[in-house]
Amino acid sequence: MRNRASHTQQNARLAGVLLFLVLSTLLGGCASAPRLSDDTAQTLPTRVLHDDVPFHGQRDYQCGPASLAMVLEHQGVEVSVDELIPQVFLPGREGSVQPEMLAAVRRQGRIPFVIDNRFESLLTELAEGDHPVVVLQNLSLPAWPLWHYAVVIGYDRQTGELILHSGEEPRRRESFRRFDATWSRSERWAFVALPPGELPSAIDAEAAIEATADFERVQGAETALPGWESIAERFPEAPMAHFALGNARYANDDAEGAIAAFRRAVARQDDLAVGWLNLGLALRERGDVAAARQALKRASEDDGPWQERAREALSSLETGVASD
Repeated sequence: MRNRASHTQQNARLAGVLLFLVLSTLLGGCASAPRLSDDTAQTLPTRVLHDDVPFHGQRDYQCGPASLAMVLEHQGVEVSVDELIPQVFLPGREGSVQPEMLAAVRRQGRIPFVIDNRFESLLTELAEGDHPVVVLQNLSLPAWPLWHYAVVIGYDRQTGELILHSGEEPRRRESFRRFDATWSRSERWAFVALPPGELPSAIDAEAAIEATADFERVQGAETALPGWESIAERFPEAPMAHFALGNARYANDDAEGAIAAFRRAVARQDDLAVGWLNLGLALRERGDVAAARQALKRASEDDGPWQERAREALSSLETGVASD
């Protein structure tokens, strides 16, 4: 009797696995192949493969730590899967969630940049950057998700395949269509891990600033400074890039460099009150009273959250001048 029950349960499990495979095949078959824009199709190379990315087999529920170890080791970070498991693995969730993945990268001295969630952005990142991309897939149905992290290391446009380190399989080949069907269920979430000073190709100013600010909160202004320099260079018209660069320079005892960055920030956004405030404070510290007064007055005219601080600084400046 027990053998019959055991046999029945085994058949049920096999039937469940078979059903999952059938549904996965059907879902992959129903999905259309992702299309590239004309410009991207003309400029992307036919094949790309970063074959120096190390491989770590992904044990049950530990695809997150294994994926991180692969991309971090590729960046020269000496870290093992076992070291990363307690940082990102949540037993109650039987896996790793995105915030923990990104936080672990920051702790290892690299900036995690979440890239634009388009298929062509993924290919562009592989082609233009010397780095792999961590992707999050749902290998099951949306109602019963089976979340899985993999590392994309290349593609072959001639065969229409991506090349991934996934599960226990290095250099796994997966069709564009099948991959995108599973990737789209995570809203095409993906990131690269880069040292400060390097930026991904597929990113905008806001995302780059947010990622570097999060990194600075963990690693400090000195470590983040090369990141701010590269963002200001890549996005010269972004006022917050120059503002953040000014703060980082000031924290690194580069007052003149900070003043120059603050001036560029307010030149690009005249109503950036906090930019005028920090410019005025830096000028006051340098002893440039006239220029500091002008900047602080401009900051105090804005009725936003920085107005009171600007008025206090302006009053302090005038009192100091009077006492002299």
